[in-house]
Amino acid sequence: MATIRPTPQQLRWQELEYGMFCHFGINTFYGKEWSDGTLDPAAFYPRHVDPVQWVATAQAAGMRYLILTAKHHDGFCLWPTETTDYSVRCSQWQGDIVGATAAACRAAGMPFGLYLSPWDRHEPCYSDPSAYDRFYIRQLTELCTRYGPLAELWFDGAGLEGRVYDWGAIMAVARQHQPDALIFTMGSPTIRWIGNEDGLASAPCYYMVDSTGVSAFTSAQAQS
Repeated sequence: MATIRPTPQQLRWQELEYGMFCHFGINTFYGKEWSDGTLDPAAFYPRHVDPVQWVATAQAAGMRYLILTAKHHDGFCLWPTETTDYSVRCSQWQGDIVGATAAACRAAGMPFGLYLSPWDRHEPCYSDPSAYDRFYIRQLTELCTRYGPLAELWFDGAGLEGRVYDWGAIMAVARQHQPDALIFTMGSPTIRWIGNEDGLASAPCYYMVDSTGVSAFTSAQAQS
């Protein structure tokens, strides 16, 4: 049996041990956890946004890397993307959260990563898989080429049931522009979660399966 060893990137990630996941967006200003992509972007107005303070807080807590949600399932983008009007560009706050956070991390020597939800509940072309794949690749290309080196790219699996994305083309963009970025969960993952959102697992924790037919979005009727 061949010996499988971690890549240098995987080893560096393991040695980081502890990081911050920074998540806010349009839902923050409506008091919601999730939304369906219909909230008015004009309400997005973070008057005192300070990514430098976020990074300093993370480092003071012993965290060694930071990941920012650039777009969650509602489709609202925290950078002034050219792909959609559902972004900071159309809010009362004219800025670039992704750019400001990337700069704060870079200044502090903090590895920086991005979360880009494949599921987009706002984008009209989501109903057309091939058109949406092209749309999503444009968004990923913007993120991979505008903000310097990325330590990690998060591709969440929410909304995946009944949907197949062109992961070959998506991963080609990641490999071309961010070859050192670790890939979380979807596409061609190089790191994975432990299977629950509690953040806790028994030790040792072995991967017993490589896929499953159910998720948190599978109805009880579908499982029976």
